[in-house]
Amino acid sequence: ITKEIESLHENNVVVKTIGDLDGLTGTCGAELKKATQQTINNTGTTLILALNYSAKTEIISAVKSIAEQHKKGTLELDDISEATIDSNLYTDGTPDPELLIRTSGEIRISNFLLWQIAYSELYFTEKLWPDFKQEDFYQAIFDYQNRERRFGLVSEQINTNDEH
Repeated sequence: ITKEIESLHENNVVVKTIGDLDGLTGTCGAELKKATQQTINNTGTTLILALNYSAKTEIISAVKSIAEQHKKGTLELDDISEATIDSNLYTDGTPDPELLIRTSGEIRISNFLLWQIAYSELYFTEKLWPDFKQEDFYQAIFDYQNRERRFGLVSEQINTNDEH
């Protein structure tokens, strides 16, 4: 990140991290914190680095935070909603991904953003990450553009909603 931060800042990129950064040793954590602080006011693309990240750990952390809020009396059980959970995840304030690209031929999610990808489109490719080039990204976007986004509905429900 030290080598790239100047370029990221010049290109108006916001650097964010998700995961347990307390587990990072040495100067790594300090450099990441510096990068996020240096780009916090940028308004362009957001680069989110998932480091020492586990979706299960993220969800457990959110549940503990919500339980603590309830224990303190600042949150009633009936007020717990999807929005409550969203706001207690590492990705609070970040839109859910519309497209998840999985490289390396693996056809699994691997404990990544389990809550957030509930309605994401998934794209799997045999290409390894280092070999995944611009044209591969364009192919993934083209594939995505030709899909029908249903968000848990079936086509007939979407067509019915469009008519009203």
